[in-house]
Amino acid sequence: MSEPAQDRGNGALRVVTPRRGLLTSVKRTVGRAQAMIRLERELAALELKKKATQFGVGAGLGLVAIFFLFFGLLFMFATIAAGLATVLPVWASLLIVTVGLFLLCALFLVLARGRFRRGTPFSPEAAIREAKLTAEALKR
Repeated sequence: MSEPAQDRGNGALRVVTPRRGLLTSVKRTVGRAQAMIRLERELAALELKKKATQFGVGAGLGLVAIFFLFFGLLFMFATIAAGLATVLPVWASLLIVTVGLFLLCALFLVLARGRFRRGTPFSPEAAIREAKLTAEALKR
């Protein structure tokens, strides 16, 4: 350990040189700290890689689920058409299901268009308005 700096009486401080072992200890501590930081980075990289892999597998499984959902919906509409075909001719039941699907499509397109109109123009209008008010207030 180094000795504390002592006052000479006139207000000046005397600089005390560290012992030989202190410099070695500091270097060793710095080296260990650098190694610890490097290991923490490696751990973070491995953890992120593992999580990214899990995310990728989850996304792939989700796509497979969507694939089966699509075909399930197709078969559901085919079942509806087959059920209607017990009372109506086959062509009429298929026509009813097709028109129903087109009506659902039109409904969702109208809803989507309304949402897009609310979202455009794509600029922060409230923030711009607030910035203009702030600029006017600062000019006064």
